[in-house]
Amino acid sequence: MSIWRSPLTLEQVNGTAEATLVRHLGILFTEIGEDFIRGTMPVDSRTWQPFGLLHGGASVVLAETLGSTGANMCVDTTQYVCVGQEINANHVRSARSGQVTGTARLFHQGGRTQVWGIEIVNEAQDLICVSRLTMAVIKRGQIPPVGTR
Repeated sequence: MSIWRSPLTLEQVNGTAEATLVRHLGILFTEIGEDFIRGTMPVDSRTWQPFGLLHGGASVVLAETLGSTGANMCVDTTQYVCVGQEINANHVRSARSGQVTGTARLFHQGGRTQVWGIEIVNEAQDLICVSRLTMAVIKRGQIPPVGTR
């Protein structure tokens, strides 16, 4: 049974990335399952740190992108919006090239928060990073629109 209350297609979620950090880093949503969302990110000059390794911050961006998108698909978006509240990440293996794939799964869905787990693997399916993301579920109208602050 699907967890999505406001489901989107891959075309729709990829379309929301225009003119954002997501597009700049080359993140691409690749699969939406019944209870997960998956995407890829290249390991290249856009996502390297100075030693030529995947930057941990880039992994965190991928994790939050996947979890945040999933969180918003789990609520009635005419009434609520989900925003990041806390994220942590454990970087367990480095990557120098290719691409990494992240998979986000919902751990907890409450009225005010959601907790997501995100695993990021390399092309050989070796674990690169594991992350936990807490999302705040906020009633629409409680956050001022962009450009009004």
